[in-house]
Amino acid sequence: MCGTCGCSGGEHGVSMHNPKEVKQHEQVHHHHGEHGHPHEHTHDGHSHSHDHDHDHSHHHKKVIDVEQDILHHNDVMAARNRGYFEAKNIFALNLVSSPGSGKTSLLERTLKDLKAEIPFFVIEGDQQTLNDANRIAAIDIPVIQINTGKGCHLESDAIYEAVKKLNITDNAILMIENVGNLVCPSMFDLGESKRVVIISTTEGEDKPIKYPDMFHTSDLCIINKIDLLPYVHIDIEKLKQYALKVNPKLQFIELSATTGEGMNAWYYWLREHKLK
Repeated sequence: MCGTCGCSGGEHGVSMHNPKEVKQHEQVHHHHGEHGHPHEHTHDGHSHSHDHDHDHSHHHKKVIDVEQDILHHNDVMAARNRGYFEAKNIFALNLVSSPGSGKTSLLERTLKDLKAEIPFFVIEGDQQTLNDANRIAAIDIPVIQINTGKGCHLESDAIYEAVKKLNITDNAILMIENVGNLVCPSMFDLGESKRVVIISTTEGEDKPIKYPDMFHTSDLCIINKIDLLPYVHIDIEKLKQYALKVNPKLQFIELSATTGEGMNAWYYWLREHKLK
């Protein structure tokens, strides 16, 4: 159970996409999520209100205990992922955003522009569809889709399973496109090298104070769709000020995945951090 929204992940479907294979032959793997399930409590019809309060408190404590267990398990698995990435010199990025930020378009353009220079591998997180993974596969990049069902974030054990199936080469970049929301993915470390939050100019400058945990845990904030600045009402400097109050170490890159403006700054950041 997610500590912030109470979602239940159920089963995660992990689908391997090989661009060289026909899509009808996609292999689908299932594994059970580590989400806890709410405990049902029955009450005696003649109980006093005091007993109900006691039961409610007991239930609340059990839910908190389950959430803490899930987060602890996730952190242990994330540490395993991080050790694997470091041993193979894999630069792993956790890409997070609201829906509609242009995250997949940014990823597509990056892969097309840099794939001749850098080996890329991609893990696509989504609740239901395979659309984004199909877009990445069309660029001839190895990709695995993780469908979370009702779950609203990726978890480190699912990443570990996907990484094993991808068979990532040493000295590569792994792009993890997380499920589109700015709440639940902030709680779950995936073992990534860096976390990149993507916001578009159409979303408003108050996103960092609405979703402080995500901006606090991110290393880079990409402000996408700057080609739309003449048509939207947003104060980018105010957005940055809000974000820096939450995270004084946050870096910013302004770009347009559509026109290509600012993409070189993003590519410079990728190269610089990959070599460290």
